[in-house]
Amino acid sequence: MRFQPPRPKSDDERILPLINVVFLLLIFFMLAGKLATIDPVEVTPPRSASEGIVNVRELVIVIGAKGDLAFDGERIDQASLEGSVAKRLIGDASLQVWLKADSGTDSVQVITIMEILREAGVERLKLLTIPAAIDGAS
Repeated sequence: MRFQPPRPKSDDERILPLINVVFLLLIFFMLAGKLATIDPVEVTPPRSASEGIVNVRELVIVIGAKGDLAFDGERIDQASLEGSVAKRLIGDASLQVWLKADSGTDSVQVITIMEILREAGVERLKLLTIPAAIDGAS
């Protein structure tokens, strides 16, 4: 009985399982990963010299350039903002509230929203801005 000698595997056959695993991992991370939260309203924040980090346990209220409001990632109207914020503060009074307004938003509207938040029970409010380039710095 005559057996044929085993055929040597080519380099392509050895690397194929590795390519399959890499593509499966790539697809998994593309589907499971979340790069950043997306605001429901398009906002370009004003520039600021100070820096801060937003924590997950914080509430973010977004005001768009045209006056659109978003609270907790969903659009909301100005009339129901106070009740929604007050409800969230009942469970955790130490919750930090952030206000992210577009740089083109009318300052009167921003102040009105700040007053609504004060009436809802917000004691400390922080404004989200993006860092400004300091003149003369390299």
